[in-house]
Amino acid sequence: MAKWGEGDPRWIVEERPDATNVNNWHWTEKNATPWSKERLNQLFNDFKIGKFPQLDIECVVETVDKCTGEATVNNRKGKLIFFYDWELVLKWSGSLLNNSKLSHKGKLTIPNLSEENDLADIEITVTIDESNDESETLKQFMYNVGRDRVRQQLGAYIRELKEEYSKNLILPKKGEESATGNPVSNANANATKANNVRNANQKVPSNTSVQAPKANNSSVGCKLDVRTLSMTEEFRCKAVDLYNALTKPEMVTAFTRAPAKVEAVRGGEFVLYGGNVLGKFEELVPEKKIQQSWRLKHWSSGHYSNVLIELEETSSSTLLTLKQTGIPASEYDVMKKNWYCYYWGSIKQTFGFATSIADPL
Repeated sequence: MAKWGEGDPRWIVEERPDATNVNNWHWTEKNATPWSKERLNQLFNDFKIGKFPQLDIECVVETVDKCTGEATVNNRKGKLIFFYDWELVLKWSGSLLNNSKLSHKGKLTIPNLSEENDLADIEITVTIDESNDESETLKQFMYNVGRDRVRQQLGAYIRELKEEYSKNLILPKKGEESATGNPVSNANANATKANNVRNANQKVPSNTSVQAPKANNSSVGCKLDVRTLSMTEEFRCKAVDLYNALTKPEMVTAFTRAPAKVEAVRGGEFVLYGGNVLGKFEELVPEKKIQQSWRLKHWSSGHYSNVLIELEETSSSTLLTLKQTGIPASEYDVMKKNWYCYYWGSIKQTFGFATSIADPL
């Protein structure tokens, strides 16, 4: 039994100017739903995915078609706890600038924007209203580039939610007043500890990031369904020219039309397409072979595929053979199309490798 004058300090009433929620012990709650709906609409109203003249593509998220869910912020025992659970449907449109220039429309569905999911794990489904050659090209672009841009906006919403609703929810104790009279609290840090939400504090990579994590193919405790892709492509150039196009930073920057980091040495890193493609070189044999640990940014953390590119020069061309193992099964069809669209087709168009080296000038 406690002696007179002793006891749990949580039950001792402190002197506070406002005599409100002493020691922040009581549960307090703020409704963040109206603010969240308004902010999500602002973030995605006429949100430009980008205009990419080098790919003849322009896409934009026009509006929020559906926004259902809720968001609340709670203070319990001096800790902030954020709850949010949203289902979003966004309308998008796009066009091929140098073709028909017709506008094709589709939707982005986000069923699981929640504090329980990391930002990278948020599911984003891309659909089109009418399927044809042009709209399928735009759909692939939205899958590879658009989803990453949308995740950046979702990250901005999460970050701003914490900043906006951390204010005045953790009340100051005696003597803890700032110069302006507002509480000085580590609300964001407390919220992170209480919620255990890594995604809210995760910085969204910028489109020009050139940092690549080390490859790590160790087991993460679950079995991933993977597939193997093999393909052969003919280029009308010498093997040395094709090898250089795949390993010289200035040539990679040229055919990707974006800043690229390429360290073509064993163990060197590469980061392409604004950080969406990254990995490291495992082995290089000039004019013959390139082996890489290769991944897309949105793949499961630590999972890399293995890419082997072999070159064989003939009298009039160079044959490129690619074998990629460890592709997540759900990505297989998209991966097959993207090697041609973003690598082989772009290399041929940029450097003229679709023209025979034996053709007269």
